[in-house]
Amino acid sequence: MSSSERDPSPVARPSRLMPLAVAGAAVLAVAGGALFYYAAITAKGPEKGVVYKVTVGEKSCEPNDLSVAAGRVTFEIHNASNRPLEWEILDGVMVVEERENIAPGFSSSLTGKLKPGTYEITCGLLSNPRGTLVVTPSASSEAERAKPPVKAFIGPLSEYRVFVATQSSALVKETAKLSEALKANDLATARAAYGAARLPYKRIESVIGRIADLENRIDGLADYLEKREDDPAFVGFHRIEYGLYAKASTEGLAPVGDALLADVTALKDRLKEIKLAPEDMVDGALRQARRLSEEAVLHGENRYSQIEAPEFAANLEGIAKSVTLMTPLVEAASADTAKALKDAIADTQAKIDALGSGSYADVPKDARDALAASFADLAKRMETIKSVLGME
Repeated sequence: MSSSERDPSPVARPSRLMPLAVAGAAVLAVAGGALFYYAAITAKGPEKGVVYKVTVGEKSCEPNDLSVAAGRVTFEIHNASNRPLEWEILDGVMVVEERENIAPGFSSSLTGKLKPGTYEITCGLLSNPRGTLVVTPSASSEAERAKPPVKAFIGPLSEYRVFVATQSSALVKETAKLSEALKANDLATARAAYGAARLPYKRIESVIGRIADLENRIDGLADYLEKREDDPAFVGFHRIEYGLYAKASTEGLAPVGDALLADVTALKDRLKEIKLAPEDMVDGALRQARRLSEEAVLHGENRYSQIEAPEFAANLEGIAKSVTLMTPLVEAASADTAKALKDAIADTQAKIDALGSGSYADVPKDARDALAASFADLAKRMETIKSVLGME
């Protein structure tokens, strides 16, 4: 008998060490969970305050309930789902802080200055249950409450409210034209009206972003919905954009236009009642500049129409309005700070002008990077406003 007949190819047997390896993996998993919890409570970063780690899965956040001390806090959000997601801190329907478009498997950090109170946190899809964030009083927050009255800000605040009211009225007017064009099945007129209606929205987007329920209906992206473009909750501007540009048709858009008009009308009424503090003017513009630098400029938001440059210009106009109204106060405190702000706005405007009027899809990466850097620099300059005006 040959050796091959006597000794067929042996079948691999499990190693006796396998049970030990499995047990070891289990121990490491438990240890990793303990370390995650410890890191969430104790981690710190320069000028970030305590760093809290949050993992967002398919259906919920971990942890789902957080308690932090008032003041500057950083959250490190890890996307453990298979969808891009946004993570928001909400005070009722008002957005306090947010981080958008976190890719699957990636993490993104968010640093904000939080006031005492109980907030909700979103956890992935809009349909998921929300978590809870409790912000407890701290020494710094109690000192903040003792600040003297801000009479010097009455003028800027009043002028800014007029600006918001004017733009919200223009938004309703232009959206009504869009709605009529959709009912008339006039594609060319509807496209022109769509672009016109977007501009007043973008000028006050930094304020609108605080009203989460209406913002999601008016300007929600398909990426944040379970069925994307086929989701029944995909409505508002981008649903109309999808029809006008991706489908090149007004079919079925008349009801969407009516709903959008109703929502922007409700938004106008809500904006009349919104309460703004001096720091809200700065914080809103600052968050908007950061959002543009980190996401919108690099990737674009108008996926179907590729109309970006006019909207970036409108965004900058709204940001500049907040800064300009504060300029007399800033100049009195620091002329150098005021000049740096003015120069940063001018530089950003020049880079927007250089984009031209063509499709944003044709804008090269280096031009996008340059504009994103300009918005980032503008945000950095705006941070100094709060310092020189004693808002920190």
